[in-house]
Amino acid sequence: MPAAEESHGINRAVDKICSLPPYLLTETSQHILTYLQGQTSGVDSAEIALRLQRVGVTIDHEAVQGITRFLLLTFRSAGKNNFSADELVSKLEEGSNKWSKASLQTLHTLWSEHGASVRAQQEVQSMLSIGQLVDMQWKLGMAVSSDTCRSLNSPYVSLLLKIVEPSGQICQRAFEMTIPQFQNFHKQFKEMAAIMETV
Repeated sequence: MPAAEESHGINRAVDKICSLPPYLLTETSQHILTYLQGQTSGVDSAEIALRLQRVGVTIDHEAVQGITRFLLLTFRSAGKNNFSADELVSKLEEGSNKWSKASLQTLHTLWSEHGASVRAQQEVQSMLSIGQLVDMQWKLGMAVSSDTCRSLNSPYVSLLLKIVEPSGQICQRAFEMTIPQFQNFHKQFKEMAAIMETV
């Protein structure tokens, strides 16, 4: 994206943010900060848009998504770079001259209150970062020849896993299992899914 377009996009997001009354900017930011502190599973921009409509703020869903995305990236970057509230405001002012004093003051207050816990959560996530499974393909096959297998003509399951490593690289892992091994694998996956739902 050319610098002029990027600057225009930032200024558009800042205009929308500054159009929010401070109490609504606080509410919207708290949704995002709660997520970044690991207390919710995500940020629901549709819910934020509905809340804004209920109090009479006319803003389309796309604009709410832009506000949410901008604030999410801003707070995430501030945590990653270990910014103080003053440094955050300074960086925001460097990025756009469209900021209102009330909006910057609101963001300064929120980051003063929540910045440390966002940073702590980011540190925990980086320590626990493991690959993320993004795709799994499988096929059923029949062994017809093998150097090591004595019982030919037995079915097997071939799995191909695509995993995004913490670095962002996608790697593939392939392996084969007998039917009983695959059934046990399936059972363990179901148990993991059940446990993860309770976390």
